[in-house]
Amino acid sequence: MTSRVYRGLSRREHDGWILGLTPAQALTCVLLAVPVVITLSAGEITKSLVIACVSCPLAALVVVPVRGRTAARWLAHLLLFQVGAAFGWTRWQTRATTGQVDPDEPDLPGTLARVRFPDGPPLRDQGRVCLIHDTGEGRWGATARLSHSGVGMLSDHECELLAARLGNLLEALGQREVIDRMSLLVRTVPDDGADYRAWRARNEITPAPRLAAETTRELDRTIGLPSVRHEIFVTISGREDTLRRPAIAAGGGANGRALVLYRVLDSLDERFRALGAHSVRWLSGGHLAEAIRTGFNPATAAILNASHNQGDARAALPWAAAGPAHAPVPSARAYHHDGFSTVSYAVLMPHRGTTFGSLSSLLAVKTPGERRSLAVHYEIMPAGRAHRAVRGTRFRTRVMRDWKASKGFAASAEDRHEARRASLQEDAIASGHGMVRFAVTTAVTVPATWPVEDHAARLESAIAGRFRLLRMELAQDAGFVAAVLPLGIGLPRLRGGGW
Repeated sequence: MTSRVYRGLSRREHDGWILGLTPAQALTCVLLAVPVVITLSAGEITKSLVIACVSCPLAALVVVPVRGRTAARWLAHLLLFQVGAAFGWTRWQTRATTGQVDPDEPDLPGTLARVRFPDGPPLRDQGRVCLIHDTGEGRWGATARLSHSGVGMLSDHECELLAARLGNLLEALGQREVIDRMSLLVRTVPDDGADYRAWRARNEITPAPRLAAETTRELDRTIGLPSVRHEIFVTISGREDTLRRPAIAAGGGANGRALVLYRVLDSLDERFRALGAHSVRWLSGGHLAEAIRTGFNPATAAILNASHNQGDARAALPWAAAGPAHAPVPSARAYHHDGFSTVSYAVLMPHRGTTFGSLSSLLAVKTPGERRSLAVHYEIMPAGRAHRAVRGTRFRTRVMRDWKASKGFAASAEDRHEARRASLQEDAIASGHGMVRFAVTTAVTVPATWPVEDHAARLESAIAGRFRLLRMELAQDAGFVAAVLPLGIGLPRLRGGGW
């Protein structure tokens, strides 16, 4: 049995109507062309050439894409980046340096400054669950830590079964109305090999055969030291406007919103176990603070684990210590935090499709001490919005096909494929299936003294030929939050009614 290929994942949310241009881009080009046409109609050829020499570069700035953004957007973003760096808006240092710190008050930089973390009431036998309140996006969520053995050793049939169950889970979340987003984050735990060498020293048999000992040492050199553990987090969230009414009926405030979320959490544990999870633990405030702290500083993971092993396993980190101690002004191509450097990417899906589990190579650590992370953010679209989206795509595809045919242009293979995909998607939505927006981000983190560009290049090489990695330049701090921290922040808000 061959692996199933999932296609149609690379569709843009904002397709251009006119030669691939958005209405704003087309209108700008028309306005720039009007003076040229007017001067030509008046017979002023020299003046029209001068105006064209100015209008054409301006049109190129608006139209020509460069690494996912037009040149005009690059200039605007670069200007804002330089202004923020000049005024120190992106420089951050913990309030602990002042000596006046509230242990229960989160002290986080950048995008995280808008997030609040109130504790909800107890959930069954798991105690209090920390709520994630994103005041900027108006969302409420919760995060769970999962234990999972991975999909590397599963057969194609088992992978396809897991993919179907994941689809059913997303569709079930869409039916609950109050929840519309789910984020899955997997990150490795850096290991310098000390634990493995200590285990080998305790368990190695002295009179072992010479050939077996040599083979074992060779395996240690190739795969033993870079072996790592994985952390898996799942974050679900819903919009404030959908949670408000049932939350008021449940008592209002943070507790009311927590009770509404708990009604969904109760049904998710079994669904996560159906996906292969051995255990599901919804995080309290202290344990979520630890997950954020180890995201900023991977070296603290060993210290926190040692403190738990020596004392109370329920002891947790105070919120005041969750963030980094120091984060200088981010560079355009990397984010530096607490003695570590991170490079973040957006992962673009291939047009030819992909298979279940194909992103796992992004988590294959090659150097001891390196950390890699991968996050997939899903948003389930409401049924009405999904119907409007597929109808709009089908109408736009048909209009462009008819217009090209009226002008004598033959339909290209891409046009035929797009029309077929639009028709199949409309049939799927009409038969009751849902539509999901998603974004995939990945990142590599190494100590600040290491050559981070070399490790970023290895990450790019690991996926070359299958996926395209788009480096999140001028936004590395936001990319770090999306790719490394289990808070469900990462899928941009959709504007303009596209999809």
